[in-house]
Amino acid sequence: MQQSYLLRANQNDTPYCRINTNTGCAWLMALNHIHLRKLLKILFLDNRSRIAELRKDIREERVKSAGHDASGADFYVPFWADAKSHVFGLVDLQQATDERIALNRSRRNIYPLLRDGFLVWWDRRRRWTNTPFTSGQRVKTQFQFPGLDAIVKIDNILSVQDGRGVEHFVYPYFSPHPPLSDEAARLGLWLLIQALPTVPPNEIRILDVIRGQTFSLDRHPLRGQEEKIFRNLYHSALLERQRLEEEYD
Repeated sequence: MQQSYLLRANQNDTPYCRINTNTGCAWLMALNHIHLRKLLKILFLDNRSRIAELRKDIREERVKSAGHDASGADFYVPFWADAKSHVFGLVDLQQATDERIALNRSRRNIYPLLRDGFLVWWDRRRRWTNTPFTSGQRVKTQFQFPGLDAIVKIDNILSVQDGRGVEHFVYPYFSPHPPLSDEAARLGLWLLIQALPTVPPNEIRILDVIRGQTFSLDRHPLRGQEEKIFRNLYHSALLERQRLEEEYD
């Protein structure tokens, strides 16, 4: 008979994998090992939407643990690749988005919103200079969250060097809902600064792509309690997911 149970590093820790007697260890979603943008989305959803999102992830993880592909590649990756290429003059984002939609009709609602928001932001930035931007250093890391058995992934940062040789680093937030709030942005900025010690903090931006709005330290300075607030929210979400996971057993 097939059986499963949760594995924890210590008795009071959040479980990090489900042991199945037939298939072995299946890593619990993503909430223990998650992209920053998705984590910010989950933490700032209203209660009902957050529970629905966590249940969805539990179902997808169970499908994957059974050896099936639950959801495929990241839905937003093709768009962001085109957006970055647009910055460096390699593609036209309007045309590239149309081509992406033609290949996959599931993109027809969200991709135009992403494109329009990105172009509002980028065209506004371009007004300040006619000098071409060049690609900056590639930045990618994983951040062990202090005090939690959890890792936050950071990748797909748009790194550009302006005509003065100054590098700017833009981290994308894609979600239609909820919009990135000031509080969520401060938590995200705090984590990015901690995770990227070689990047000048004042050159880090979080871009809410659909809204074409950026968040940075000069307009959203940290208040000193970001780590504590972030840890409390994250820990609560981990416990909530654990409770929901056990309902499926």
